[in-house]
Amino acid sequence: MAPHTIAVAGKGGVGKTTTCGMIIDYLCAKKNGPVLVVDADANSNLNEVLGVEAETTLGQIREEMAQAELKGTIPKGMTKADYAEMKFSTALIEDDDFDMLVMGRTQGKGCYCYVNGVLQAQVAKYLPNYSYVVMDNEAGLEHIARGTLPHVDTMLLISDCSRRGVQAVARIAEMIGEMNLNPGQMGLIINRAPEGKLDDGIKAEIEKHGLKLFGVLPHDEAVYRCDCDGSPSAKLPESDPMKAALRGIMQSIGL
Repeated sequence: MAPHTIAVAGKGGVGKTTTCGMIIDYLCAKKNGPVLVVDADANSNLNEVLGVEAETTLGQIREEMAQAELKGTIPKGMTKADYAEMKFSTALIEDDDFDMLVMGRTQGKGCYCYVNGVLQAQVAKYLPNYSYVVMDNEAGLEHIARGTLPHVDTMLLISDCSRRGVQAVARIAEMIGEMNLNPGQMGLIINRAPEGKLDDGIKAEIEKHGLKLFGVLPHDEAVYRCDCDGSPSAKLPESDPMKAALRGIMQSIGL
């Protein structure tokens, strides 16, 4: 069976990556099969939220390959494709409950086209081995638009409890429609709400843009402390208010 694919999107600074990390922890705790995590944000730090080291990124390998081709140091007897396959196979981070690919950023000049293509090929190769795939995206949804995931089953739009945040995810929702991505289900999760409650003005803004509200996550002091200390917020206890609220949302949407 094909894995259930989950894509997470939202503008920077709204707690998108923290929420994504807790979603991954939730899926791993269910023990329904392995999870593949794809950090497709060029400003990648999902590994820190999850508490794993990301020693190698696809972007770094892309630069190494470009230099090897330029200097003629690709091993003799290997094609560029063979060399790429060998190098990119080292980018898979293997943890007890999930595996992870980190996009990273390109160090030199030029576009991401080549490394994006390699990421697409790597994900396609790994997909049959997993029950879930979770992709943390930039707000621009570049990797989804490029077909890195063949289909998105669940699209989660993350915003903080501000009008600008809701307006930002509304624009992302418009992009998803324009690109005819047709996810199986798509909805909004509001993060950092005081006491887990929404202001009437924010409710009106959500309704104005026709967004489906999946749920609300409370402001969480423990998550803030994790950010300050550099500790993995995904490892907070199950009783943590944000984790408990997110668990309820995930169950309500059938995950």
